[in-house]
Amino acid sequence: MKRDLLLQAYGAMRHDLRKTLLTMLGMAWGIATVVLLLAYGDGFGRAIQAIWDNFGSTEVGIFPGRTSQQAGGSKAGVAIRFTEDDIDLIHNNAPLVHRISRLSEMDATLQAGARSFSLPLKGIDPGIPQIWALSLNSGRFINDEDEVNHAHVVVLASAAKDKLFSGMPALDDTVRINGVSFQVIGVLRPRMEEQGGNNDTNKMVLIPFSAMDSFKDIHYLDGIWLDMAGLDHAKIVKDLRSSFAVAHNFKPDDDRAVFFFDAQRQMEQFSIVVMGLKVLLAFIGTLTLGIGGVGLMNIMLVSVTQRTREIGVEKALGARKRDILFQFLAEALVITAVGGLAGILLSYLVSFFVGSITFYSALAKYADAADIRLIVAPKIVLIATSILGVVGIISGMLPALRAANLDPIEALRYE
Repeated sequence: MKRDLLLQAYGAMRHDLRKTLLTMLGMAWGIATVVLLLAYGDGFGRAIQAIWDNFGSTEVGIFPGRTSQQAGGSKAGVAIRFTEDDIDLIHNNAPLVHRISRLSEMDATLQAGARSFSLPLKGIDPGIPQIWALSLNSGRFINDEDEVNHAHVVVLASAAKDKLFSGMPALDDTVRINGVSFQVIGVLRPRMEEQGGNNDTNKMVLIPFSAMDSFKDIHYLDGIWLDMAGLDHAKIVKDLRSSFAVAHNFKPDDDRAVFFFDAQRQMEQFSIVVMGLKVLLAFIGTLTLGIGGVGLMNIMLVSVTQRTREIGVEKALGARKRDILFQFLAEALVITAVGGLAGILLSYLVSFFVGSITFYSALAKYADAADIRLIVAPKIVLIATSILGVVGIISGMLPALRAANLDPIEALRYE
């Protein structure tokens, strides 16, 4: 019986091939839209992740400010100053933080031969490459030995190297920083850099923190950077803020006294936006596919009307309600499946030819990694197929139920 019903469903589709193909086209367009919108949402999420990974997605920066509230008899507006004692405070209150770097910074004049430029100079500890997610183009980073020996060594960011040495090699050469000679031991790879902004990522010059004493008093720190990969950022930041509040006599809720920059918290906030965008795109795609489903439902209802007499004959020969239901539902699902397969193939073709869509590279240099790439992942195909199955069943069930519930006598009399 089932074999005969499937053959009849196949014959019905072939009988009006144009109608069948147009319905399949509508389903194909709908499923391709769902897949591509989901792929766009995933690509947007990867682009945002690439931006954060570029700058260090697990970094936490702590910077001194001024109190904005009275605390312990002290008036508001008192300047907070960081010292080495604050490094010990972090070690005591957050022992699982394994990378900490002091920061001392200033603008300095760098000379290489006849070239001279004012560039941002930063004194840092050896853990900063992992904290800031820096990578080398050539040479090496500053190490513990350099820090202990107050070594006059320098690592140049890509734009700083280009300014000072143009196309010439810089490694092992000498530059003068405010008149003091430093040996170039490394050159960084270019990083994403906002155009037209004050971003000095690719212009910075890195030297050992201890070597900054050649230019300024380093008793007070300009900031502290931490790497908290795999740790509970929110809890540790809250504990550290409370500890700093006690040590520097300000209220824990005084955000202006000490500023914490938590990259992971910022990324989590963006993740909510990304998830909202994905849900919105999936909803829009489902609505588009639903339009194709409405078309399928209309075509199947017309088919039921045209084949009313045929249904009456089948019932007269012993076909049960579930057999008729199966026949029309199978016809709808075959149209849905073939249209869905064509739509998925179409989405693969579109994603292949489109490749990537300009996103962050329109705003920043060296930001190709943060463009949106349309990649049709297996999970996207699975989600889209699930949506397609639901739409196909709903669209085919109503006509199938109508056909199954026809009275055989009235169906036989139908002209």
